[in-house]
Amino acid sequence: MNAAAVPRLLILETSSRTGQVALALGDELRGVRRLEEARRHARDLAPATAALLAEQGWRPRDLQAVIVSRGPGSYTGLRVGIMSAKAFAYATGCALLAVDTFAALALQAPPSVSRLDVLADAQQDKIYVQSFIRSTKGWQPASALAIRRVADWLATREPNAWATGPGLSKWASHLPADVPRLDASLWEPQPASLLYIGLARYRAGERDDPWTLEPLYLRPSSAEEQWRGRASGATD
Repeated sequence: MNAAAVPRLLILETSSRTGQVALALGDELRGVRRLEEARRHARDLAPATAALLAEQGWRPRDLQAVIVSRGPGSYTGLRVGIMSAKAFAYATGCALLAVDTFAALALQAPPSVSRLDVLADAQQDKIYVQSFIRSTKGWQPASALAIRRVADWLATREPNAWATGPGLSKWASHLPADVPRLDASLWEPQPASLLYIGLARYRAGERDDPWTLEPLYLRPSSAEEQWRGRASGATD
C-alpha cells in the first residue's frame, strides 16, 4: 500500500475511569498516553495529544481521522471526549468516527469465549447491559443496549455468557460464583479495540457529523435528573 494512503489517526477513549489518548498509522498504534480519572478534562486531552503528535513529528492537520468512544460509560468522560473529538475534527477538517464502547469491549474477549454480556454502571443500582455473540463475521449484538437491574439481568442471562466491562469494578463481588467473567485487565476499552472498529469504518467511507454526534447513554446523568426535577418543581 502507498504510504500516503495509510491514514494517520487520533484515538480518544474517555468512557472509563482511566482515559487514554493514542495515535495510529493505519492499524499500528504509534503512541499511547493514559489519563488518570481526575484528569479526563478537555484541558488535559489537548496537551496529551500535542505530546503524542510531537513524538511522531506530525501536525494536527496531518491526521485523516479522529476516533472516539461514544459510550455507554462515564457521563463526564464521554462529554469531554466527544466534545474534544468534534472540536478537533471541525478545526482540522479530518473525519470524525465514533465507536460504540461495548462493541470495542467485546473485541477484547479471548477466542475461547463465544457469548458475552458487557456491563457498565448506570447508577441507582442499575447497569447498562448488552449481549454479544461470536459469529463467522466477528462479534455481533445479540440484544439491544438496555438499562436493567442486576437481579433482572442475572435471572435472564444465558448460562454460557461471560461477563465483562467497567461495571464489574462495582458489581463483580455481588455476582454469583457461577457467572464467568473475563480477566480484570479486559474490563476497560483499549485504544487497539477502538482502532480496529474505527479504521474499518474509515476504510468503508463512513463518517459521523460533528454537529449531531452525541454520547450514547439512555438516560440523563443523576445531576441532570436532579436539575430537571428542581426545574419541574419550580413550574408546578
